[in-house]
Parts: sequence; C-alpha cells; structure tokens
Amino acid sequence: MQDYKKISKYILWGLMALGVIFSILFYVGGSAGSLEVAGDYLNIPRFSNLFLIWNYILVCAVCLLTLAMVCWEFSKTFKADRKKAINQLCVVCGFIVLVVICWVLGSSAEVKIIGYEGSDNVGGMAKLSDACLYLTYILTIGTLGAMCWGLWYTKHVK
Repeated sequence: MQDYKKISKYILWGLMALGVIFSILFYVGGSAGSLEVAGDYLNIPRFSNLFLIWNYILVCAVCLLTLAMVCWEFSKTFKADRKKAINQLCVVCGFIVLVVICWVLGSSAEVKIIGYEGSDNVGGMAKLSDACLYLTYILTIGTLGAMCWGLWYTKHVK
C-alpha cells in the first residue's frame, strides 16, 4: 500500500511541476507578436497553445478519472447494498440530464470576439461554451443553496 501512496504522490508532484512550468512559460515566456484591438496593441503570449493544450489534458483526465471512480464505486456499492447503488445511479442520471439540458440551452450562433478571426467561436464550440457556462451557473447556485440549507438545518433542526 505504501508503494501506491508514493507513486500517486510523485505523479501529483510531477503534474503540479508541469503546471507551474507551463504557467511560467505562458506569463513570462515572451510575446509572439501583437494584435491591434480598438486602437490598442495587445501582446499575444508565445506559449498560449501549450498552456491551453495542458489545460485540455487536465480537464479530460479529471473527467475520465471521475467517470471511472463513479463506475467503480457503483459496482462496489451494488454488491453490498442494491438500494443505495440505485440511489447513486439516480444522482448520476440526474447530472447527465442536467448536462443535456444545458447543451440544448446553448446557442451555436457566432460569438463576436474582438480581434479573433478563427472558427472556434461558432457551431459546436460556441454551443459547448454556452453549455459549460450554464452548467457552472446551475452548479454554483446549487452549491450555495445547499450550503445555506445545511446551515439552516443544523441550527434549527438539530
């Protein structure tokens, strides 16, 4: 068991070191030119793509690991207590329904970005951005609501 703890500790330290290195490169790595926006010249960081790709990798890894852990916990719980496992499955299904609703609410219309001439601000990427924003808003409101309810519950019911 100690070997697993050491391995995970080294992996986490390595990932953090890479994140720090990529962040430093992004912020102090120099400029790849400038862009004129409304009369002002804005610097374009040289390592923007590297920084974005690193963030995409981390987000995908977190999503995959979360999905794997949910499946593992469900299978473990299903063997011990089927009713509790079904409740967990209902929560996961509810979250999936919430994601689908946010995707449907998203718009694929072009997002006007000053100085941007690429194609990542229309269609699926614009819809994904909207869906992520809606999901973030809903989950933030839900978290704040749960915190307020928990505070009220502990003071008035217990």
